[in-house]
Amino acid sequence: MKTKYLLPILLIAVLPLSGFSQSSPAPEAADLTKLLKDFLAGASTNNISVHEHFWADDLIYTSALGRRKGKADILRELRAEAAASPTPTPADEGSTIYTAEDIRIQQYGTTAIVAFRLVATTKKADKTEVANYLNTGTFLKRDGKWQAVGWQATKMPAETEPKK
Repeated sequence: MKTKYLLPILLIAVLPLSGFSQSSPAPEAADLTKLLKDFLAGASTNNISVHEHFWADDLIYTSALGRRKGKADILRELRAEAAASPTPTPADEGSTIYTAEDIRIQQYGTTAIVAFRLVATTKKADKTEVANYLNTGTFLKRDGKWQAVGWQATKMPAETEPKK
């Protein structure tokens, strides 16, 4: 047997034993999934209290536009939007509904990684626009409560978005 084939064969034999195989289910996956879905429902209506609960005070958030911000920045932006438009936008005039698909959760004690595809569905008059983002959040459980301490959002290029 040639040595150039030895490494791939060893990797195939050893990787399943090394912890790189499918991880076990996160013990608190149901709680984290509910937290995520409740947050997205609230974010769809710019509910500031949902954001206050979801994000940790020491959050580091990197947006899909490449902007880094913290919880205070997010809350300030939401309050400015609310002040600029005191009446809610009707559902047929540009409101966006956020949902999560392909949710994957890995938990390490009081730390969890939540990765999912964010689907942003915006209705404008007769037209519906859908944008997809890959999001990864790092959550810590402090005082019995999960909060996001790190967040990364990446816009999926149109050619890689799932076809409906």
